[in-house]
Amino acid sequence: MAAELLEKSDVLKVISEVISEGVVIVNDCQEIVSCNASANKMFGYSEGELLEEPLEILILEGLREKHRHEVRAFIKKGEARPMGPGLELYGVRKNGERFPLEISLNPFTLAEKEYVMALVVDITERKKAEQTIDYWFQIFDESLNEIYVFDAETFVFINVNRGAQLNLGYNLEELNRLSVFDIKPKLSKEVMKRLVAPLVSGKKEKVNFETIHKRKDGSLYPVEVHLQLSHIGKKEVCVAIVLDITERKYYTQQLENTVEERTQQLREALMAEKKLNELKTKFLSLVSHEFKTPLTSILTSTSLLSKYTETEQQDKRDKHINTIKYKVRHLDNILTDFLSIERLDTGKVNYNVTIFPLSKLVNEVIYDSNTLLKEGQHIRYPLNIEGMSLEFDEKIMTLALSNLVHNAIKYSPEDTEIDLQVIKDGNNLQININDQGLGIPMEDQPFIFDRYFRASNVLTVQGTGIGLNIVRQHMHNLGANITFKSELGQGSTFTLHIPIKNKENEKSATGGG
Repeated sequence: MAAELLEKSDVLKVISEVISEGVVIVNDCQEIVSCNASANKMFGYSEGELLEEPLEILILEGLREKHRHEVRAFIKKGEARPMGPGLELYGVRKNGERFPLEISLNPFTLAEKEYVMALVVDITERKKAEQTIDYWFQIFDESLNEIYVFDAETFVFINVNRGAQLNLGYNLEELNRLSVFDIKPKLSKEVMKRLVAPLVSGKKEKVNFETIHKRKDGSLYPVEVHLQLSHIGKKEVCVAIVLDITERKYYTQQLENTVEERTQQLREALMAEKKLNELKTKFLSLVSHEFKTPLTSILTSTSLLSKYTETEQQDKRDKHINTIKYKVRHLDNILTDFLSIERLDTGKVNYNVTIFPLSKLVNEVIYDSNTLLKEGQHIRYPLNIEGMSLEFDEKIMTLALSNLVHNAIKYSPEDTEIDLQVIKDGNNLQININDQGLGIPMEDQPFIFDRYFRASNVLTVQGTGIGLNIVRQHMHNLGANITFKSELGQGSTFTLHIPIKNKENEKSATGGG
């Protein structure tokens, strides 16, 4: 029996030494009969120093008498339980220092004697962490700024402080059922993912931006958002500190309005000067590029003409004379465009609206354009326009249609068709110019009517980038319009929308009467 008790005692000692918690064993007289190394270190005693000492040596002095009675009752009841559940417990080290701890009590019987084994955990660091959390939570909840914590993937709110609740008009229970998109209804999930992507990837520590928030009552207010990434356990969350900048915006707007009023004339003058300088720069660039090439050809052809003096060389002379004529006409067209821009900018254009036969105008434009056709190209004449008349400025219509047909020829390859169509659409007449050319890149299409703009895929093709701009300005001035559709590599369709002004013209526009 003694050997068995000795063996059990050795096993108990080995077990108590390998566990990290402090182990203190007391007998029914509340004397310490065993302590492991962790307990000795925790309470500041050397090995064996606590043996046969009363348990109360480890307890705060004011609680010793109460604790003595509680231990007797516990030993009598004989059930394992945590000590002082719901209470803050403190132990006393040898040097008198008190510290917070948790104790789990386990009664057992050995050799017909009653003992209690106490597992003791020093929770000093945990208490410090809890106090820090409590401190920061108090700051979080009492901050006048809005603070949001939400899931970095679903964007559902996890916690929202009191400042946000007051400003939004929701209570915490309501907000816990909402997400970022409920206070920013115009924000899409894709945009929100792009906002947090630099944080999730680690490229940025924070993202700052201004936006608009929506309250429960539907009212809107401007905010400044400071967004950071954090973690709750293994979950990634976003922390947004939000400042209501209504007042700042108000005063800023007032100041901006005052400054705007006082500097408007200066701004307009500077913008006009800047625009003029840009136009000068682009004009000089165009002159150097668009004028130099035809002038060089004219000079070369002129020089070669003097060498062909024989009668049988007339075909060679004719070739160079035609080259000179073509280049001169090209230069004349460029100068005409520049003069048109000057007149449009200064408002010196005088329009002459008359009623004229559409077929006559189309015939003239196609006849003139035939000389520009490439090998195998042809123009398809519109159907059913005989007897059709328009009330418009005939000169401007000729300019517009010529520009669009010439562009179709220039930007289309050989052996292709340029198709002209005339279609009545309600109170408008549509003139479509379809080509099978290069097409316009999608990214260039918003700028195609801008002055001097040229699409990225035609920069090596001769052109000034002002023709379409001129056409659009004339169309708008006359209450008409120009639109287009284009697909890269498949061609383009430019459409002139001409209003039909009265019933008589509507009848003639359809070819009746």
